[in-house]
Amino acid sequence: MKKRMVIMLVLAGLVFGAVFGFQAFKGSMMKKFMASAGNTPQTVSTITARYEEWQPRIAAVGSLRAIQGVEVSPEVAGTVAAVNFTQGQDVPKGKVLVELVADNDIARLHALQATAAVARTTYERDKLQFEFKAVSQQALDLDRASVMEAAAAVEEQQALVNKKFIHALFSGRVGIRLVSVGQYVSAGTPLVSLQALDPIYLDFSVPQQSISRILVGQTVTATTDAYPDEKFSGKITVINPEVDPATLNVKVRVDVKNPQHRLLPGMYATVEISAGKPERYITLPQTAVTYNPYGTIVYLVQQQGVDDKGKPRLVARQVFVTTGETRGDQVAVLKGVKDGEVVVTAGQIKLRNGSPIAVNNAIQPSNEPYPQPPDE
Repeated sequence: MKKRMVIMLVLAGLVFGAVFGFQAFKGSMMKKFMASAGNTPQTVSTITARYEEWQPRIAAVGSLRAIQGVEVSPEVAGTVAAVNFTQGQDVPKGKVLVELVADNDIARLHALQATAAVARTTYERDKLQFEFKAVSQQALDLDRASVMEAAAAVEEQQALVNKKFIHALFSGRVGIRLVSVGQYVSAGTPLVSLQALDPIYLDFSVPQQSISRILVGQTVTATTDAYPDEKFSGKITVINPEVDPATLNVKVRVDVKNPQHRLLPGMYATVEISAGKPERYITLPQTAVTYNPYGTIVYLVQQQGVDDKGKPRLVARQVFVTTGETRGDQVAVLKGVKDGEVVVTAGQIKLRNGSPIAVNNAIQPSNEPYPQPPDE
C-alpha cells in the first residue's frame, strides 16, 4: 500500500513538473519573440523639412449673380401681338422685346393729338386778337389752359401706348420665351428673363477674423465646376458694413470679368484671395502630422549607432509640433521641427518613441500645394 502511494506521488510530481516546465519554456519563448519583434525595423517613407515661401490665402465658396437681372413683364394687360427676340440672344438696351395689341390705344392717341392741335391753333389765334383787344384776358387764359390740358392728355395716352411695347431696360442676354403670340397676359406676367452677364457679381462670405486681411480693390481668383481648368479674375468692390450675427461672417462682393458669358447667374464658385505678404514656414505633407487629443506629433528620424553589419541604426523620435495653415496637401509647421531634419511621412501608425525604422522612399505621399484632380 505504501509502495503504491509512493508511485502515485512520483507520477503526480512528474506531471506537475512537465506542466510548469512547459509554461516556463513558453514564457521564455514569448519574451524572445517580443524582443525580436520590438527590434524589427518598421518601414517608413521620409522627407527632409525645408522652408518654403507661403502665400497666406483666404478660401471661400460663393455664388454668381447678374449685375442686372430681371424677369421682363408688362405694366399693363393685353394680348401679345409680336415677339421680337430670339431665345438666348444678346440684346441691346432699348430693343423692343414684346409688343402688345395697341390699335385702340393708338387711335385714341391720334384723336387726342388732333384735339391738342386745335387747342394750340385756337390759343395762337386768340393771342393775336388779344393784342387788338378783340378778346379778353380771361378768354386767353382759358385757351392756354386748354392747350396744357390737351397736351397732358396726349402725354398720358402716349405713355399708355409705350407700355404696350416692352423694351429691354439694359443690354443683356434673354432667356427662354415664356409667352406666345396671341396669348393674353396680365400686368406683371413674366415674358422672358433678361440678364446682364459682363461683368458678373460673385458674392461670398468670410469669417469676421479675416476682415483685416481683405480690402476693396483686392484681386480675387475664382474657379467653377463648369470650367475646372480655368481661373477667373475679379476685384473686391464691396465689403458689407455689418457682420451677420447668426454666422459671424461678413459678405463680400466681387466684380468678375465675363466677356464670353460663360459664367451664369446661380452658379457657385470657389474663391481664393491672396491675403498679406508671403511668409516662410517649415512645410510638410499633411500625412506626416498625427493629431491626438493630447497633442499634435511628428516622428523625426535619428541615427543611433550602427547595427551588426556596420550600417546606421535609425530610430524614430516623437516630437510635439504646432501647426498653422494648410494648403492643398501641405501644412505649415510653426514650432517643433527645424530646417534640414528628416521627418516620417508615412508608416508612423506602428511607431512609438525609439522604434527602429527602415527608410523606403520609393513611394511618397502627395505633397502638392495646389493639387488638381486627375483627368478622367
